[in-house]
Amino acid sequence: MVSKKKIQEYEERIKQALAILSQVSEDTTTPRNIRRTAKEAMNILQSTQYTLGVRASNAISVIDEILQDPNMPPYTRVRLWNVMSLLEGIKD
Repeated sequence: MVSKKKIQEYEERIKQALAILSQVSEDTTTPRNIRRTAKEAMNILQSTQYTLGVRASNAISVIDEILQDPNMPPYTRVRLWNVMSLLEGIKD
């Protein structure tokens, strides 16, 4: 069982990840498909259907797919890496 303290830490990480994804999804200099993926990852993280760990894993896989996009601006790629590193620490 995950402790209450851990759950709070994970929820804080998800909040930080959501804030970054929100910036990416609203950045008009970022290609539309990448903004759409950022929104999709936000929806996954906000869903209450799964545990925190499953949501984090699902969001990581969605983001990981789009990271290969050659049209992605470098600063957006760095933001998405930051999101992934925040989410990678979340385990059930």
